[in-house]
Amino acid sequence: MNLDHIDHIGIAVRSIADCLPFYEGVLGLECYNVEEVEDQKVRTAFLKIGQTKIELLEPTSPESSVAKFIEKKGEGIHHIAYLVDDVQACLDEAKEKGVRLIDQAPRKGAEGLNIAFLHPKSSCSVLTELCMVPKECENSDKE
Repeated sequence: MNLDHIDHIGIAVRSIADCLPFYEGVLGLECYNVEEVEDQKVRTAFLKIGQTKIELLEPTSPESSVAKFIEKKGEGIHHIAYLVDDVQACLDEAKEKGVRLIDQAPRKGAEGLNIAFLHPKSSCSVLTELCMVPKECENSDKE
């Protein structure tokens, strides 16, 4: 699997508004994007440090996987996301190696990324996200 770098660390929180004062006021990071990902039933806030982002994940529904995570484990690190060139190729490789997949194919995530998750039961209890910039966005950035 060809990982480029850690794209972001997802942190499950009950309230983005309650957490931003720590990240901005204490750590000095700047929130540059807040968006809702309706199909995942979360609101996200992104802060950047170097080339890695912190993604705060606030559930927008009690049925969201983030709400269930908080209910079971409390607030905290939810997942680690790695930037890759080809999510589908990485999923295929992981499946070949016996890794349990949550997603069989990439789907749209926050910031327009294509994303997919590997099941934590196959990744040492860490929910692992693979993400990539869609080719059409990659090409428009170069123009």
